[in-house]
Amino acid sequence: MATIFRSLSYRYQWLYDSISRLAALSVGGEARFRRLALEGLSIDSNTKVLDLCCGSGQATEVLVRHSQNVVGLDASPLSLKRAKHNVPKAEYVEAFAEKMPFGNDEFDVVHTSAALHEMNPVQLRQILEEVYRVLKPGGVFTLVDFHRPNNPLFWPGIAVFLWVFETETAWQLLQTDLMALLSEVGFRANLSEAQGADFPQQRLCAGGSLQVIQVQKPG
Repeated sequence: MATIFRSLSYRYQWLYDSISRLAALSVGGEARFRRLALEGLSIDSNTKVLDLCCGSGQATEVLVRHSQNVVGLDASPLSLKRAKHNVPKAEYVEAFAEKMPFGNDEFDVVHTSAALHEMNPVQLRQILEEVYRVLKPGGVFTLVDFHRPNNPLFWPGIAVFLWVFETETAWQLLQTDLMALLSEVGFRANLSEAQGADFPQQRLCAGGSLQVIQVQKPG
């Protein structure tokens, strides 16, 4: 169960940013963390990118450096207000991730960073199905989120972090095989050569406490 620090971190941008920077030290800093899900992908100025659950635009800021066609989606009006201020080059849509107001086959890339752990199992599957729907055939879904550590030295740190700042859905994600769930939805792991075939479909970082996944909608 999360403590009061969770609500405070969402209320005050400076606190949220400080927590994010501290947590990202395990992978070499926040700048490195924000690039993790993009490594190995070919994104140019014409690539249509959806930053799903974009929050205040921390990852959106990285995405607009690669593409001039970035859309940020979030259900929080406050977060979107901050994102528009922080990253004005992107477009923004207020909506729930499990019911996106986009047509089929609209995006080349869908990206999400540390957001899926906020969803209960039913929401999680609905969101993955929506991502599949809005991706173009051959499009890539790329994400970074929590994972059950495979190095026992990382267990105390992630346990304290989840207890202080997260809810039971984060613990549920640690027990979820995301690769299997993505496969059930229809994604495949082997990316096309144009999108970075040499990048592994699932990579574990920070002692296994973070997972980076890239999967493709069959073309």
